Amino acid sequence: MMPQGIPWSLCILILVVPIQYFLTTWKPVTDLQRRDSLHQLAWKFENWRTKAFDVFLWKKWIVQKYKQIVNLLEGKTRASYGDENDDAGESPAVEVLNLLKANGHFAGSPDPRIKRPAEVKFRIGQVIRHKLWGYRGIIVGWDETAQAPESWIQEMHPKDKPHWRNMPNYSILVDTRDVSSAAVTTYIPQENIELIGNMKIIHPDVDDYFEGFDGTRYLARPWLKHVYPHDQ
Repeated sequence: MMPQGIPWSLCILILVVPIQYFLTTWKPVTDLQRRDSLHQLAWKFENWRTKAFDVFLWKKWIVQKYKQIVNLLEGKTRASYGDENDDAGESPAVEVLNLLKANGHFAGSPDPRIKRPAEVKFRIGQVIRHKLWGYRGIIVGWDETAQAPESWIQEMHPKDKPHWRNMPNYSILVDTRDVSSAAVTTYIPQENIELIGNMKIIHPDVDDYFEGFDGTRYLARPWLKHVYPHDQ
């Protein structure tokens, strides 16, 4: 237990001093390398702080674990991918996304996208319309190439569109006015996306991902900024 009255900031300073001493004294590097090492140390600490003290990140983790436990207790071995006759495809049920995030499927990997590939045209928070099916939504994640179970890709991607798996794919919160369900999240290839502006999207999970809307795009919460640091 921390003695009462000692602030966190003082503890952090106490820890940083010996680390800085080690970097500047014992490690045989140049001044530029020392500065870079200190910057990396500060960046790692900020990432840890963001994860440890973000209420929304803890909330999402608790909800995800709760759903996993419920599904195990109910004896579910896998979640439904939706209506097998749904021509729109590309639309895993919300339960699928929650269950498979640990595997990094459907843009669910929590690992920060340190580099933003030039091939990725769109950003989290942008409002889009599906070119083929017309529904509106918000981008909440992306993968450089499709990250999904092979069985899902075989079922949802048409056989004449093999290139879909090799292009950026995006996780989308779909506007409830455009679908029959109140909470739909889709995963779609880049070529099916077009940007639209000056429109707010209605979806029950919007506030989990975003803290505001500036009139053109949604503003990511700290935990989402941490995953997509170059999308702001």
